[in-house]
Formats: sequence, C-alpha cells, structure tokens
Amino acid sequence: MTVVIDRANRPAASRSAESAADHARQRGDAGNSLYKPRTPIYPKLVHGHWRRIKWALLIVMLTIYYVTPWIRWPRPHGLPQQAVLVDFEGARFYFFGLQLWPQEVYFITGLLVMAALALFLVTALFGRLWCGYACPQTVWTDLYIYVERMFEGDRNARMRLDAAPWSLDKLWRKGGKHLVWLGVAFGTGGAWIFYFRDAPTLLHEFWTLQAPMNSYVSCLLLTGTTYLFAGHMREQVCTYMCPWPRIQGAMLDQHSVQVTYRYDRGEPRGAHKKGATWEGRGDCVDCNACVVACPMGIDIRNGPQLECINCALCIDACDEIMGRVGRPTGLIAYDTDAAVADREAGVKPRYKFLRPRTAYYAVALALVSGLMVWGLATRAPLELHVLRDRNPTFVRLHDGAIRNGYTLKIANKTFADAPVEVRFAGVPGAQLWTPGEPAGGAVRVVATANEITAVRVFVRTPPQELPAASQPAVFEVRGPRASVAAKTVFLSGAANP
Repeated sequence: MTVVIDRANRPAASRSAESAADHARQRGDAGNSLYKPRTPIYPKLVHGHWRRIKWALLIVMLTIYYVTPWIRWPRPHGLPQQAVLVDFEGARFYFFGLQLWPQEVYFITGLLVMAALALFLVTALFGRLWCGYACPQTVWTDLYIYVERMFEGDRNARMRLDAAPWSLDKLWRKGGKHLVWLGVAFGTGGAWIFYFRDAPTLLHEFWTLQAPMNSYVSCLLLTGTTYLFAGHMREQVCTYMCPWPRIQGAMLDQHSVQVTYRYDRGEPRGAHKKGATWEGRGDCVDCNACVVACPMGIDIRNGPQLECINCALCIDACDEIMGRVGRPTGLIAYDTDAAVADREAGVKPRYKFLRPRTAYYAVALALVSGLMVWGLATRAPLELHVLRDRNPTFVRLHDGAIRNGYTLKIANKTFADAPVEVRFAGVPGAQLWTPGEPAGGAVRVVATANEITAVRVFVRTPPQELPAASQPAVFEVRGPRASVAAKTVFLSGAANP
C-alpha cells in the first residue's frame, strides 16, 4: 500500500500508533487495561451529494425489506400466494415465478458465491462501498441516528444533553428516542418473520397469540439485536465484531478507489485567516469538520484505517468548508493512493481498474453467473428417483419368470398436473405394470402439481430371457414438456440357481 506522508513526513502507520498512545494517555489507563471503554461518538449532520445518495439508498433498501413480504404472487392449487417466501413447512423456496426444492439448494449456494465474488470485485475496485452504503448495520445505524437527532438535536445539542443533569426535558427526550428505537427494532424483527410464513396469516396469528413459538422467539431476538447494535454498539460492531474490515485489507491495493485525503494538496495544513495568502501552505485549514462528521470517530487525514467504512460523509463536510474559504472542493474525495502519490511527484495520475485481482474476480463471477443461468434455463420440470425393493430383492414366479419390485418417486416441479408415461429399458422382453393394471410396455400416471408422486411398479422377465444376476436398467418418465430418466438394476439370481 502507498505510504501516506503527513506534514511531518511520517508514515500513516506511525501516526496511527502515536494517536492510539495519545488516546491511552488521555484516558489514564495506558498499559493497565485490556479493554478500551467505548467513547461516545456524536456525528454531525452534513449536507451534500454523498449524504443525499445515502438517504436515497436507505429509503430504497428499507422499503424493499419491509414491503417485500406483502407482495402477492398468484399460484394455483392452494399454494402460498406470497411472492418471496421461505416455506419450511412445505419445503419450498418461492421467488415470484420461481420455486426451489430442498434438493436444489445448490442454487442458493451459487447465489451466495456470486454475492461473495461481486463483493470481492467491488471492494478491489472501490473499497468498502458495501459497508458505507448497503450494510444492514450501516443502514439501521443511520436510521437510529436520524431518530436521535429528532429528539436530541445535532452534535452539540446531544453532547450538552448528555452532560446535563437529569430533568423532565432530558427524560422525555431520552425516553421518546428509546421508544422509537424499540419500535423500529420491533418492526425489523416483525418484518423478518414474514419471510418464513404467509404474511397476512402470520400477522393475524401473531397478535392473537396463535403463531408458532419460533415466530415469537425470532422476532424477539432480532428486535433485541437491532436495538443493541444500531442504538448502542454502532461503530463497535464494525470495528470489533465484523470480520470484513480485516478480510478486505487483502483485496485492496494502491489502485483501489477509496475515500482519500489528498495530502499532496492539503499539506502543510493549519488555520487560515480571511484575506491571508495561500502561498506556501496546503488547502486543509485543520477545522476537523471531517472528524466530527465521521460516524466511526476517525480522522481520514491519517490515511487508510480499518475503522473507515467509506461512507463519504467526510467528503461532504470538507467540500462545504472548501466552499466557505474559497478553495476548490475535492480535498477529500474518492481517489487512489497511487494517484495522490503521482500528483505529489508531478506525474499525471494513473487509474488502473483492470488489474490481475480484478480480472480474476470478474472472470470467476462471470463463470459462476453463467453456470447459474445455465442451470436455471435447463432446469427440468420433472425429477425421478427409483427405490428398488430390498426384501425380497427378487421373486421367482411359478413359471420360472423373475419379478422385481420398484417404487418410483416422480417430482413435478410445475404448478400444473402432468400426465406422464413410465417405461422400462435395459432387460430384453421385460414387462412393466402397476398393481391393478395389466402388464405391458408402459405405465401411465398423473404427476400431481408441485408434489412428489409415488408409483409402485413391477418388472417381469420371461424364463427364456433371464438376464445376468445383476443387469443395469433404466426407468424413463415422459411428460408433455420434458422427459427424465434414472438408472437402476434388475436382479435375477441367475448366477446362483
């Protein structure tokens, strides 16, 4: 990673270590404690381009989360009418017109692999965009801070309120805030359980105390974790509990676009008086606007840090100050370490989006995505499993013929009943029949929609066509839209008369 040089020409790592030591000395517990008590962070509200993007994404993602369980999707035969549903009782996953069976869990695995590779690619290219804009911890923390400002005001007002003695004003503000927090947390937990049971039905069952116990337990757990993580722990979840900040360090390099302090333009920094010249100094006026706007409580001018979630609020804060002092915006911006170093050296900045690691992630993502599309496009509407009788393995009939019994399980993955024809191949002269029907070349059954239909069949070979002790064979099921086959064996005991 490119070394960031500050005004004293020290590497960022050294400054971070010195800063940590300074904090420890200020607490008076340097070397005496293994745990750092949480220092409350009071992020200041900023206005600007990136803050508007964050508000828009917050609204979109929360709307998707809360509204999706209530979207209806027509399905026949009394099947669930919910567009997105993980139906554990029916052992199905419904996503609009698509339904997945338990044996198709590999599609879920593929989707998770795609999501991971997409996250790797985005991180290598643009840093922690996920953390700053789309992570549930970030989204709900933003929402909780918004509620906090509604009751307690912005940064300075909240700090004064916390330092003030308890009074009626402080009590109603704190109490109102926590009540709304709990309401949001309860809505979060309540929305989650609707993904696993029909939402209108569960809503009625929940309030009439007729819902399954796991619905109440799940709602309670998610309510508690949302209230705790977004209301009280906040940045500690990102710094100490989430493994991603440590993993993403292996995916970043000097060409990754991240929120960056352009020290080549900002240093040497210092206070600036109106009318004073800008000659011989940098654009940073050391106002700490970027620090007080940061929800993680860090100073972006110290270079890349584990705690930084790339939310870009420091960019909006700095741009506002630059506008006030008459300097160009972009002192803090999405940039790369390599570009900053190039400008400092007087070289035109280079932005390398196509690099070995990004090419690898892109190719891997394309391959997995292609396999997923191919799998869904060629997904058979019918599936066949053959269970051969184990006891007895075969029956010798009075005329010397051999009979084997099988149970066929035909899975019809469509929403319509399917008339199918069952055939048997691999044994010369074999006859196939089902109980109550005459023997012949094929058996006709109706595969029930969205169900597994069990069919009991027998296969008989005449005495003159006795096969070997174990003869490979095939059952084939032919439907109106697809055919499917499954291998089996026919046993005769011919080697042991």
